[in-house]
Amino acid sequence: MARLEGSWVALVTPFQDGRIDGKALDRLLDFHLEARTDGLVICGTTGESATLSADERAGLMETVARRVGGKTGLMFGTGGNHTAGAVEMTRRAKDLGAEAVLVVTPYYNKPTQAGLQAHFQAVAAATPLPVVLYNVPGRTGVNLAAATTLELAKTANIKAVKEASGNLDQIMDILAKAPAGFSLLSGDDALNFAILALGGRGTISVTGNVAPRQLKACNDAALAGDWNKAREIHFGLLDLHRALFLESNPIPVKTALHLMGFLRDEFRLPLVPMGAGPRAQLKQVLDRMGLTTR
Repeated sequence: MARLEGSWVALVTPFQDGRIDGKALDRLLDFHLEARTDGLVICGTTGESATLSADERAGLMETVARRVGGKTGLMFGTGGNHTAGAVEMTRRAKDLGAEAVLVVTPYYNKPTQAGLQAHFQAVAAATPLPVVLYNVPGRTGVNLAAATTLELAKTANIKAVKEASGNLDQIMDILAKAPAGFSLLSGDDALNFAILALGGRGTISVTGNVAPRQLKACNDAALAGDWNKAREIHFGLLDLHRALFLESNPIPVKTALHLMGFLRDEFRLPLVPMGAGPRAQLKQVLDRMGLTTR
């Protein structure tokens, strides 16, 4: 199994005429194999998982595993706001080729911390795979508290948390008390360097879709203790990190990949193409980095 550290990318899902675009997917997978990305997250937030049917999610994971399994790490987003549904998708993950699962905090329901703990324990009990908790309160309306994360870290196969709360105090509380073998992964690209410097073990990145080589070089340098190099790369990517959140993710990152020639500028409602002003700002950053082909 791939290690839960280093440069993981939350892969976008390309569409053509409303369906998953297999040819564009192949181009993206080749891009990440060439960049030696440490792992890919399939059907995460950036993959528009909320708009994919259960069959589409399973088929996408199976297709990616068949294409690149054994060549890069593979994590499958199996979470949802219905525990039974998350359990069912998690049970299927290993057979679909996943090496780990990413499980988001249930959205809309706004469970208590006790409810969150019960939810994640139920999901973890459904699989032998490593489970990565995913805390993104800006999306879900509920925060996974540090104390709850640390309690869940006692469960044998809950091995990491993707922290996208933007709360460095909370992140420090987790890192200060996390048990051996439990990883904290950055889920906020603009905070990658700070989280790595505090003891984070890697990233699950949006920016890595666009600049996988640079993102991997930053992570590799940080994990090797070369902080000057990691800092230099991080600041070189900072404008891109920020530009990729000018509108709701994944609108900017899919727009960027379109401008780079990888896929069509297509989303599933309720997401729509990027507005003209933010798009122009994004293109300026991409042009300055020499990334655009259009």
